[in-house]
Amino acid sequence: MELIYLFSTIVPAQLSQSMQGGILQLIFQAGLVVKLVLLLLFFFSIFSWAIIFLKYRILKKVEAENNEFLKVFWSKKDISSIYMESRTFHYSPIFELFRAGYLELKQVRTNLNLTIEDAEFKDLLTTGKLKKIERILRQLISSQIVQLERKLSFLATTGNSAPFIGLFGTVWGIMQSFHNIGLKGATSLAIVAPGISEALIATAVGLFAAIPSVIAYNYFLSRIRRIATEMDNFVAEFLSLFEH
Repeated sequence: MELIYLFSTIVPAQLSQSMQGGILQLIFQAGLVVKLVLLLLFFFSIFSWAIIFLKYRILKKVEAENNEFLKVFWSKKDISSIYMESRTFHYSPIFELFRAGYLELKQVRTNLNLTIEDAEFKDLLTTGKLKKIERILRQLISSQIVQLERKLSFLATTGNSAPFIGLFGTVWGIMQSFHNIGLKGATSLAIVAPGISEALIATAVGLFAAIPSVIAYNYFLSRIRRIATEMDNFVAEFLSLFEH
């Protein structure tokens, strides 16, 4: 009961003081351990936001180039022209699938001046060659997904670990507060307030680092899954051109 009374008295008062003194003042007044915790959390937060901005730009380019390539592919132009017009799509994983299939087709037939609706496509590949191309494209899909998911693991790590790191700073601040109470034999606000401030600021920074990381991780993962579905659909449609 005394502990509950202590927190109900100290925490609102300290929150008011923190608003007046400022968050930076609380950070500078924190102990060494809490400062190390805050430094680690700031590192997680900065790198997480850098990854968020970078991944957003990359996925935006990937989706835009995928759409542009599909427009070129379904324009009924011959395969060689599609390849020549699409070589500038450096971010499109669907073009990478087409390029791998195109290079395999070049080994079967040097001249590929055929549109995707020509009946001759059906006689271009044997069943064994078609299976080989399908295996290559499926493996390429996996590698493209791994490439798109790069650095997302850091966001997941930040989202999972930052709250606990902040909680460590919280526990440490409370321990220091009660240690000071035990040494001085008093429960005045001046004795326990610094430790409680450290605890609150560590918790806040931990949540500040974790929440955007979790939201961004789930958002990017959903977009990558949609791109993976588009790649699967393209491979199925591309291979269907050669099925007898």
